[in-house]
Amino acid sequence: MTDAVAPPARPRRPFGRVVAVLVVLVVLLVAAVVAAEFIARSVVTSTVRSLVVKNVGLPADQDVDVQLAGLVLPQVIAGRLDEVAVASDDVALGPITGDVRVDLRGVPVAGDSAADGGSASVRLDREQLRALLGQIPNLPAGTVDVAAPDVSFETTVTLFGVGIPVGVTATPGAADGDLTLTPSGFRIAGNVIDADTLRGQFGGVADPLVQTQSLCIADRLPAGLTLTSATVQGQDLVATFDIAGALLNDPALQADGTCG
Repeated sequence: MTDAVAPPARPRRPFGRVVAVLVVLVVLLVAAVVAAEFIARSVVTSTVRSLVVKNVGLPADQDVDVQLAGLVLPQVIAGRLDEVAVASDDVALGPITGDVRVDLRGVPVAGDSAADGGSASVRLDREQLRALLGQIPNLPAGTVDVAAPDVSFETTVTLFGVGIPVGVTATPGAADGDLTLTPSGFRIAGNVIDADTLRGQFGGVADPLVQTQSLCIADRLPAGLTLTSATVQGQDLVATFDIAGALLNDPALQADGTCG
């Protein structure tokens, strides 16, 4: 009786080794992508900061915060950045000095075409607001105070040669790109009165106080910026601007605007 012959053993495939190699490759690929994303974000952030410092005329050591939304590398490859946010404190924009934040959408990487648009906000504290409102003729800017939702100031009405102190409360706003102050209440000798009562007591002398005052700033800002609102938030005034997307590449929009 002969013994049965056992079938030849199949060679063992190094399955575990293949899996290990694949894992290493995946890890290396992910690391490469992460590194590329980090480099792309760093380069774009640095470039945006340099352009802001140069074009706005900021000091070289100005603290400028740049934020980029989403993964940067795919956006760079596509040629546009979805959202770019730039913020810096104590920035001078024409007659306005304050803390600035700019949000732009669809920013071209090459810089030779228009962005989709955006907005900017400038936050002014009391002293910065006083400096701005000091450009309105006959407004006693040194007395301006800020408390949401209004600003207030102290002035004097002269009647029969006698100066009478009047406190004015006004609501800030924007109209046709101008900063506006619309009176909403008055104080005389501690009493709060409305515009009709003030006119009844002082006649035409009170007319300048009850009228909305405005300040055009368009001629000192790029034409691509349009003031759309001004509100009091806490003890600061926040001015908001629309940004034309073509501001990035249109010299006409980069030049100062006009008043009137």
